[in-house]
Amino acid sequence: QVQPVESGGGLVQPGQSLTLSCAVSGIIFNRNFMGWYRQAPGKQRELVASISGVGNTNYADSVKGRFSISRDNAKNRMYLQMNSLKPEDTAVYYCNIGGTKWGQGTQVTVSS
Repeated sequence: QVQPVESGGGLVQPGQSLTLSCAVSGIIFNRNFMGWYRQAPGKQRELVASISGVGNTNYADSVKGRFSISRDNAKNRMYLQMNSLKPEDTAVYYCNIGGTKWGQGTQVTVSS
């Protein structure tokens, strides 16, 4: 059973950085699609960044140039480095494995 667990969320000021991590057991990282989604209150969940089984990455237009997704197979972890954070980045961020396995989410709040 795949059980993603997110961590690293918190409150930051606009322009600052934050790194999220997702710990996953029971999979081989390089054989699965992995992604970070986010959902703000009253909004649909959106894909923020993804990384394929061979390491190809994709980003939502709203975060290109600011966010970076990566993984560490040896540590069974996936990361989302978020730079130049904006108030509109405020949301609950979810780790997803294989399109169907979800973590509980971690809150990211960007505010002055």
